[in-house]
Amino acid sequence: MSLNPQHTYVHLAPDGKAQEIPGDRFWQLPEAVMAQLGQDWVISEFAFTEDWPNWEMHPHGDEFVYLLAGAVDLQLECGGVVETIALDGSGAAVVPRGVWHTAKVRAPSRMLHVTRGAGTEHRPA
Repeated sequence: MSLNPQHTYVHLAPDGKAQEIPGDRFWQLPEAVMAQLGQDWVISEFAFTEDWPNWEMHPHGDEFVYLLAGAVDLQLECGGVVETIALDGSGAAVVPRGVWHTAKVRAPSRMLHVTRGAGTEHRPA
């Protein structure tokens, strides 16, 4: 069965089972369910035409960010220093746990994210 990760997220459970969750339903799940899912890995895809409006940080796991198409500058802030990782056309980066990150979009882009979302924090860009 084919799925589109922009519309259907995939939750990877510790027992090896992959559960499909419609993206529009995902963000409306009860807080307790979100907290449990956030302990495990979730795969999702997003399209971006503008810079991310915030910085985010995942305290419980690294995040794998894969640029499928487009061009972005992935910015990582560590110890007050911002490192820019330029991704063009296709490419990937690993954002270490606890590192604030955002993206500046240079061309309309699609990005695949693999992350443990529990405890994710946000702040304005």
